[in-house]
Amino acid sequence: MPNVLLQYQTEIWQSIGETFIMVGVSILAAVLLGLPLGTWLYLSRKGQLLENRAVFSVLNLIVNIVRSFPFLLLVVFLIPFTRLIIGTAIGTAAATVPLAIIAIAHYSRLVEQSLLDVPRGVVEAAVSMGASIKDVIFKFLYVEARSGLVLGLTTSIISFISYSTIMGVVGGGGIGDFAIRYGYQQFKTELMMYMILIMLVFVQMIQFTGTTVARLIDKR
Repeated sequence: MPNVLLQYQTEIWQSIGETFIMVGVSILAAVLLGLPLGTWLYLSRKGQLLENRAVFSVLNLIVNIVRSFPFLLLVVFLIPFTRLIIGTAIGTAAATVPLAIIAIAHYSRLVEQSLLDVPRGVVEAAVSMGASIKDVIFKFLYVEARSGLVLGLTTSIISFISYSTIMGVVGGGGIGDFAIRYGYQQFKTELMMYMILIMLVFVQMIQFTGTTVARLIDKR
């Protein structure tokens, strides 16, 4: 192992742990809240089972605003809200708040797009068989769109890793913050390059895993 990595191994492992925490919370938020939000967006669209123009317009506007907000400015903008629910605006726990919010908006849009790819005949067939809204969602829509949902989550996770590098602004830590503070700012280019390499390995592993899983569950 290179000497520079041995020298900072404690800090490196800590930064990796911080990244895992931030990205992990983002994934949970995306799945637990982004998935139902994206499903609601789909169902409330014109011509869908729960068509509601007002609901769709409001949800669509909120998702668009969050997604179009420059992430660094979103982090700063949410500081009062973060302090309200976490008790502080500094640290890894505080960093998870803006990450969770962008995760929900990001994945919900990908969920909506995946569900829109499901052939309309599938939904019509389900309804004709007397399926409830719940059955249509879980037994037909999610089953048909499962590959796209996995690929969308994979894309989202990679984006979350990228967003996490900005969280040094609020003391969130992570690999990106470590690379900037110890590598770039202290002119230790070699250390910075190793951190970039670590992030690249993580991204490639996630992409490979997501693509493989999506291919295995795609029965079309």
